[in-house]
Amino acid sequence: MHDAGPWLRAQELLSVGQVAQRGGVAVSALHFYERQGLIFSTRTSGNQRRYARSVLRRVAVIRAAQSAGIPLSLVATVFAELPDHGVPTQSDWQRLSEHWQAELDTRIAALQKLRGSLGGCIGCGCLSLAECGFVNPDDQVAGQGPGARAFDGIDGLDSE
Repeated sequence: MHDAGPWLRAQELLSVGQVAQRGGVAVSALHFYERQGLIFSTRTSGNQRRYARSVLRRVAVIRAAQSAGIPLSLVATVFAELPDHGVPTQSDWQRLSEHWQAELDTRIAALQKLRGSLGGCIGCGCLSLAECGFVNPDDQVAGQGPGARAFDGIDGLDSE
């Protein structure tokens, strides 16, 4: 938890339930995001979490990143450049967007390559990489190790 400091008035604070409802996430997700350093709260005298309204923007960005397949570790790296307290400026959000542009372009290219590869493999109808003359002629891929080796070269699809 971080000390909010004098800049934050009590009426600007939201409870964990309010942030969860408005952010469209579970309370447990907020607790997880906080443990990961993605969002910050203060504590009341009764030890209840309170969040600045600006945390709603961070939660929205986290959700958008997750739906695009961006790992939370990358979100944390980019968020580390934003101020912990207060509202990030337009230029702060612009820098965040630019960080993710390359990541998203890489993922889009990888997904397109995967889509094309899967279509070709499924299109031949054999459904057997051991016998497939299209993707794996003479079972050459078997010597490279276990798993779906023909698709290992598709970058950008690794997940945490």
